[in-house]
Amino acid sequence: MAGRGCGCGPGHLNEDNARFLLLAGLILLYLVGGAAVFSALELAHELQAKQRWEERLANFSRGHNLSREELRGFLSHYEEATRAGIRMDSVRPRWDFTGAFYFVGTVVSTIGFGMTTPATIGGKIFLIFYGLIGCASTILFFNLFLERLITVIACVMRSCHQQQLRRRGAVTQDNMKAPAKGEVDSLAGWKPSVYYVMLILCLASVAISCGASALYATMEGWSYFDSLYFCFVAFSTIGFGDLVSSQNAQYESQGLYRFANFFLILMGVCCIYSLFNVISILIKQTVNWILRKLDSGCFPQCQRGLLRSRRNVVMPGNIRNRCNISIETDGVMDSDTDGRRLSGEMISMKDTNKVSLAILQKQLCEMANGGPHQPNVSSRDDEFSGGVGAFAVMNNRLAETSGDR
Repeated sequence: MAGRGCGCGPGHLNEDNARFLLLAGLILLYLVGGAAVFSALELAHELQAKQRWEERLANFSRGHNLSREELRGFLSHYEEATRAGIRMDSVRPRWDFTGAFYFVGTVVSTIGFGMTTPATIGGKIFLIFYGLIGCASTILFFNLFLERLITVIACVMRSCHQQQLRRRGAVTQDNMKAPAKGEVDSLAGWKPSVYYVMLILCLASVAISCGASALYATMEGWSYFDSLYFCFVAFSTIGFGDLVSSQNAQYESQGLYRFANFFLILMGVCCIYSLFNVISILIKQTVNWILRKLDSGCFPQCQRGLLRSRRNVVMPGNIRNRCNISIETDGVMDSDTDGRRLSGEMISMKDTNKVSLAILQKQLCEMANGGPHQPNVSSRDDEFSGGVGAFAVMNNRLAETSGDR
């Protein structure tokens, strides 16, 4: 009874553990494959660079009658000065107000280029607390940006679909003026897809990266390929720090360029973050597909537990009757969530996968039709409501638990 009430039976836990282990194994294989490729590409270049440096160091030591130890000691002092932001070439100050503002921007966005770091004890302590609140707030901002971006995309997709219907004669001007009758009937079969959202986000990210790369190639003197490389490293918040924009002391149209740099990095990070959010849902779908293939091909005895754990699944035919949600896999109805809330069952990875995809496509449908349909607004529609993707699943779960209290 206890196992059924909390949804933590052996079959349910084994299925979730299988998904977790499969994903961990795939990530490990991805890391091993990436390490092998990068080692094959970069190791020879590293060894050649080290050999050239040793030859130059020996020639300089002989030419200036310096011992290798004295020369290495001097170079270690230069490396220490470089870490503090002092360079031989002309660069902007690191810790004036504009430099510090650039630094905190890389902190809260989690880019962390590494070309500027606090050197004092007070600065390091302040960074810990500042980054804790700043990074959390920025992640919230990125999720809210994704919500609004989905709203815009849904409206554009609906408008394009209306234009197609109008060309075919399915929607007349009279129907457009009376959306409660003709328009709803004409758009009854419309099913917005998250794959279109991913495609639009991908195109937007590519467009911003190409435009930003043209700017950086002109202003920084980088090659266009290096500029594209910097855009991906910065927009994805990897932030190696080997290339960093807006670091020279003087630029032509300096104020305009620094504003454009800030705006492009902000928009690029938002778009790439949103794209990662949507791709993560599709990765979960792939993991589930692999597990289904393994269950059907290698472990037939696990199918009974799989069917029992899918007791709350609503098939796509039922989903189409509710807001015309187009989902490639199973969807989740509100009654499913209510049932879990009453039983106290936590959301599993499989449920999170389906709820993430369902929420994203349901929001597409609702936003395209002028906003979410809420016939009965309850007191639980508080600060926990809303969200997109995995963020929405967490918020909805918080709303359910707060409502139970």
